[in-house]
Amino acid sequence: MDNAHPRNRRRDPRSQSPIESSSDELAVISEKNETTRRRTSWNVQKNFTPQRPNANDRRYSQSGSPDELAVDAEEYWRSSGNRRSPSPINRHEHLNGGETRSQDESDNDRTSNEDGTALDAMSRRSNTPVPSVAGLPPKPERLNYREKFVLRGHLRGVSAVQFSPDCSMIASAGADAAIKVWDTLTGRLIYTFEGHLAGISTLAWSPDGQWIASGSDDKTIRFWNVTTGRAHTKPFVGHHNYIYQIAFAPKGNILVSGSYDEAVFLWDVRRARVMRSLPAHSDPVAGIDVVHDGTLIVSCALDGLVRVWDTHSGQCLRTLVHEDNPPATCVKFSPNGKYILAWTLDGCVRMWNYVESRVVKTFQGHVNKKYSLSGCFGFYGPPDVKYSPPLCFAVSGSEDGAILCWDLISKNILQRIEGHTDVVLGVHSGKLNGKRLLVSCGLDRTVRVWEEVSEGQDQNSSPPFSESFAESNMPNGVSAVSTGSDLDGDNAMADAPPDPSSASTPAEDVMMT
Repeated sequence: MDNAHPRNRRRDPRSQSPIESSSDELAVISEKNETTRRRTSWNVQKNFTPQRPNANDRRYSQSGSPDELAVDAEEYWRSSGNRRSPSPINRHEHLNGGETRSQDESDNDRTSNEDGTALDAMSRRSNTPVPSVAGLPPKPERLNYREKFVLRGHLRGVSAVQFSPDCSMIASAGADAAIKVWDTLTGRLIYTFEGHLAGISTLAWSPDGQWIASGSDDKTIRFWNVTTGRAHTKPFVGHHNYIYQIAFAPKGNILVSGSYDEAVFLWDVRRARVMRSLPAHSDPVAGIDVVHDGTLIVSCALDGLVRVWDTHSGQCLRTLVHEDNPPATCVKFSPNGKYILAWTLDGCVRMWNYVESRVVKTFQGHVNKKYSLSGCFGFYGPPDVKYSPPLCFAVSGSEDGAILCWDLISKNILQRIEGHTDVVLGVHSGKLNGKRLLVSCGLDRTVRVWEEVSEGQDQNSSPPFSESFAESNMPNGVSAVSTGSDLDGDNAMADAPPDPSSASTPAEDVMMT
């Protein structure tokens, strides 16, 4: 595969050293050290090879963030006691805003007192938990996702992929500096957006599904309207270095971004300007997420820290550090907002109970030593059977080209999905027309859609065939619009027949509640 970075293909203002162009604290780092610290071809391979200081010499409490609790926590909560928030953190307990290290996983067997969630049941380890309602069939021991589409069109590695909120569309972006929007049912290419001057590391759908935000190595965030097919006229400018990760607040009025400049920004979407800057970490910020109610933000970085922030005040509520302190590259809130999944470069995905500052599960089996991989949560089990709590799994890409799905309770691998021929960088789950789907992307330049099928369907289904979708084949009323160049219809391909169904239903937006 062509691993050339977009910077080698197109000259742009970023050819100047970030040290020379930045006026922040990065300027004090020598160009030699910066060269060794900065990633090599992030958008092609999201490669982290940082030269990190000795963990024994670093004091986490002196990270340079003025937003950590510098006063008595009880006084802080009293001062904000009139502000109601459904945050799972008890705002009247005494909090330690400094370092909190995880305990051994022997502590993970403790049963949480929080009721009504599947994740709370995780602490009672059982390979086959007994359903809470008599008469229900035993939970399945494996998943059965089968490849539905292979979407081709990107010229280089694909670093990010996501379903739209209603799962009717898929957005992907990568090192070719292009965003492509696909129809989930048919695999057709709807739009190709171009305008960034360098590769794209991250994207996010607005909650209403009308806009796609993308973060790039050109240090900007741009917005693209999937209704009109046009770009927002004003880019979001403010970061001093590459943008790694972005995420919308649930109302869509705030966008959170993490960057190589070690800061977390909160953007006012309507005004396209920074509302708040959190000097969050002492190394590049690699992961960002916002809890479902918008009250909390989680960030992670190559310094090994996972931090939870209060959105309203910018206060650091928790600093989570694992005993081994591996670089953290991605974080995701569970849909109920009570747990955090954290990907680290020691080949582990850890689930944190951040209120108690402890790891409750560690998922292993994938390869992750070099790249920033991401994943999410998903449902499984017969769709017509209502388990209580619902059956859930965690899913992640792997550097060996596989996709792994783990049961949240037993940590068993429910399925190892093969298909990609290179590193799988991103995976996202969704549900459309009652069918559970996964979408993945990677360095093999493809976006692949996977559909869950029953054993009988898997045996009786016919193999997919290749069909090319160009602009002339698009549905009536849909045009291919690009902000930089015409749609390259010849590169758009879906290796499967179109689905005759046209209706769509939102993916399940509540899990473990």
